[in-house]
Amino acid sequence: MSLGLFDTHSHLNSPKFENEIDDLIRRARENGVANIVIPGYDYDSNLRSLAVTERHPGIYAAVGYHPCDLNDLTDDQYHQLLVWAKRDDVVAIGEIGLDYHWDTTTPELQDEMFRKQIAIAKEAGLPIVIHDREAHGDILKILKEENAAQVGGIMHCYSGSWEMAQECMKMNFHISFGGPVTFKNGKRPQEVAGKVPLDRLLLETDAPYLTPEPYRGKRNEPAYVRHVAEKVALLRGMSLEDVARITADNARKLFGL
Repeated sequence: MSLGLFDTHSHLNSPKFENEIDDLIRRARENGVANIVIPGYDYDSNLRSLAVTERHPGIYAAVGYHPCDLNDLTDDQYHQLLVWAKRDDVVAIGEIGLDYHWDTTTPELQDEMFRKQIAIAKEAGLPIVIHDREAHGDILKILKEENAAQVGGIMHCYSGSWEMAQECMKMNFHISFGGPVTFKNGKRPQEVAGKVPLDRLLLETDAPYLTPEPYRGKRNEPAYVRHVAEKVALLRGMSLEDVARITADNARKLFGL
């Protein structure tokens, strides 16, 4: 019997997975993964996401522009988000947000496009998937100013404090955990994963990045979300089956599936 796991964030649109999609999805199914959401990060990656969802039932897309991939974005590509948002296989706008670690785009451009994409999500009635790297304070500020609670969404691969998680949940956001919750030095995500109310808890891989133990250092893939679920179950004193069921129910409710 399948565990019915839901990987809410996996980049099957990555060039690193070219020509391997069918095998990756087969291995995911064999490891109890029923559903996957593929978030976009630039125009071409959004197109690749949609090409996968068209061929594989149970796989869905989030469409959006990553804060590090905004420099060449055209107005037509931005407005394409609303067109894509009307598709049945598109369940969210993302991944969007702020990234102050890399300097590929200016903070001003990131701020502008983050706000614009929140507006698109509100117009489309879709939740948003948040990328937050070294920008916790500004993320919270923009979410509040733009009334993102209207659509809610996911704090993807959460790395912030318990206090910030509480602020995010007040704004209708779910907290999602990936590979770092399994790391020996993953004290902060482990602490938060043990406290988040069950109805706000989600799982992900962020494949091909942030591979969980025991495969850390190798390329990540959706099948490994099982190891994230096992760690969360251990942290919370729950069965793997219950964590899988609860987090998948949360994801389906959030995405309107």
